[in-house]
This record gives sequence, structure tokens and C-alpha cells, in this order.
Amino acid sequence: MKRARLPGIVFVAAAAGVAFVVLPLVALVIRAPWSNALHELSKSSVRTALIVSLEVSLGATALAFALGMPIALALSRSAFPGRAIVRGVVLLPLVLPPVVAGVALLSGLGRSGIIGDALHALGVSLPFTAGGAAVAAAFVSLPLLVLALEAGLSGVDTRLEDAALSLGASPWFALSRVTLPLMRPHIAAALVIAWARALGEFGATITFAGNLRGRTQTLPLAVFEVLQTDPAAATILSLLLVAVSLIALFSLRGRFLVQR
Repeated sequence: MKRARLPGIVFVAAAAGVAFVVLPLVALVIRAPWSNALHELSKSSVRTALIVSLEVSLGATALAFALGMPIALALSRSAFPGRAIVRGVVLLPLVLPPVVAGVALLSGLGRSGIIGDALHALGVSLPFTAGGAAVAAAFVSLPLLVLALEAGLSGVDTRLEDAALSLGASPWFALSRVTLPLMRPHIAAALVIAWARALGEFGATITFAGNLRGRTQTLPLAVFEVLQTDPAAATILSLLLVAVSLIALFSLRGRFLVQR
């Protein structure tokens, strides 16, 4: 592929943009009290927050996938009235302030919410529980999962599906035996993206599920709490989250990191 020549000012501006992202991360590494890192990370409160984070993020990813996969299929494989509106509503949490997302969840799923009473009658209580934290994280991560799945579906040759249907396969057979197997790399990428987003969720979680140690306090919430009294320890916990995020990012190598 022939590459166009760019003015030097473009590279200068690009370098400034990269520095804008890298500088705060480098500052974290430089300012981190490495001599106390092991001590801070070995605290029971950190281990508990990490376990809660893993439980919440995995639960959120599973919920987001269960809800997002049908949405992505419907948006990419069928034309129906109001499709653009549906896509806009599904993607709304991407631009919605996280605190507003939490308030919206309280209004809909809280004890006095629109369906909160019905859920409570069924013995389901979400606010200020680990389940509620997973719901909040799923709410904000679902749009990213849908976008990733839609991108994957756009790359699947529909002629293969049509061929299966023409040979007498049912729509379900064509979906489960043709489309989804071809989608496996994209599904894996979508799950990683949703999980990483759920792991880092803060605003919607603290608003809808609170910051209860051992129950709803995830690592981002633990960082916020520790920052009030021990900025050095908060730096160590922040680096832990950065490391996890980098692992998630590089696990998508070749899928979202374009190499030429």
C-alpha cells in the first residue's frame, strides 16, 4: 500500500498528542512508591477489592453479551422501522455521564424505580449489591460490545449464510453453524473490550451500587477511597489497573491494533 507524504507539522502534532496520553502514565510510574508496592498490594482490602472487581466485571461481561449479541445481530442482519433510533439508544451510554447512568438505573431498577417494586416482589434487590454493580458495569460496557460485534458481522460474507439457507438449513442452523463460528475472533475481542470497560467502571457503580467494602467496592472505587488519605497507595493501585488494561489491550493485538 502506497503511503502518502505528510507535512512535518503533522508529525509534530501527532507527537504532542502521544505525549498528552503518555505523560500522565509515565508520571504514575515515576511517582509510585515502589519500595512499598508489595506491601500495599498485599493488603487484604486490596485483595478483596480485586476479587469483587473480577466478579463484577465477569458478571457484567456475561450480561452485556447475553443482551448485546441479539442486538448486534438485529442491527446488522435486518432492516426494521426505527433501526437508527434503536442503535442510537443502545449507544447512548457511551456519551452519557456515568453518574447520570447510575441515577437512571436507580430510577428504573431501584427499590422505588419503575420496575423496582416488581423485582423486589420476586426477591431481586439490585441497588447496593454486587449484582447491582454488575448491572451498572454492563449498562456502560454494552455499547462497546455491540459496536465490536457489529464490526465483526460486517466482515462475515453473507453469501455463506445464503448458501446454507438455500441448501435447506434453518435460520438458526445458519446462525449457529455458519455465522457464529466465523465470528469467534470478533466475539473474543468484543468480550475483552466489554470486560475491560466493566473493570474500570466508576461513576455508575458508585451511584447505583455504592462503595461497600467486600460487597460493591471494586478497584476503581478503592483507588478513589484511598486517594483521600494515602495518595501514594492510590498510585500503586492505579498502576495495577493500568497493567490490567494494558494486558487487555495487547490481547487484542492484530484485531484493534493495526500493524503494517
